[in-house]
Amino acid sequence: MEILRAKTAGFCMGVSLALQKLDSAIEHSRGRRICTLGPIIHNPQVLTDYEARGVFCASSPEELGPGDCVLIRAHGITRQVEEAVRASGAQVEDATCPKVKKAQLAIRRATENGATLLLFGEAEHPEVRGLLSYAHGLAHVFGSREELAGLPLAPDGDYVLASQTTQDRGAFAAIEQDLRARLARLAVLSTICDATRERQEEALEIARKADIMVVVGGRQSGNTRRLADLAAQCGKTTFHIEEASELRPENFSKKMCVGLTAGASTPKKLIDAAQSWLEALP
Repeated sequence: MEILRAKTAGFCMGVSLALQKLDSAIEHSRGRRICTLGPIIHNPQVLTDYEARGVFCASSPEELGPGDCVLIRAHGITRQVEEAVRASGAQVEDATCPKVKKAQLAIRRATENGATLLLFGEAEHPEVRGLLSYAHGLAHVFGSREELAGLPLAPDGDYVLASQTTQDRGAFAAIEQDLRARLARLAVLSTICDATRERQEEALEIARKADIMVVVGGRQSGNTRRLADLAAQCGKTTFHIEEASELRPENFSKKMCVGLTAGASTPKKLIDAAQSWLEALP
């Protein structure tokens, strides 16, 4: 059986930088407690490894105090929460993905005149909550064109369109087209990162060639779920797994070509394990 493995599968730049900062904090802890505020990335195996190394995952700023070293998660946090973290007296290391930080600041600048933010993303995702906190005026979050169509928007109002950094670029382009037909004044921010675009394009290319798709990554990872969704939209049976042990041989019977990709927070060892499992099939 042929295996088409995506070259872009695995850690993106933002995830790699965040984990490098966490590793450095552990190495130079000097007895301090090393903390993250929420999961630093969305991969349960990585989080388990860091927990075993003594990293504490705090759920709120109230759990932090002087003497702690706390890293802001790769997805970023809200401005209000960051203020509370810094007020705790803990040493703060900002591990926010540079692309997310750029999106936060772009939203802040674009809405300074009170324009309403229209944000394409998952309302409960931590990155989205952080992005919203940078808007000066009103803000609406929507997850689909259908949801956007139901929003009561004033045709002559000032609006800013932005996106969660890991959203589908094609869907965002269609949303922009819809809004330009509805609104007289619309500013559009390019906040979807290149790594997301490259992964999505490669996943689609592989899915068109493969008989079946395997996508490796945390189930809480938005960018991983979107890779699986895109592969499924090509009409191919797609398995979104966190570990190779979830795969079943019977699902690959008589398949000649399998596509393999992974989310931006998936470690190489998990992708390698999935590939090894597939290679061992009779």
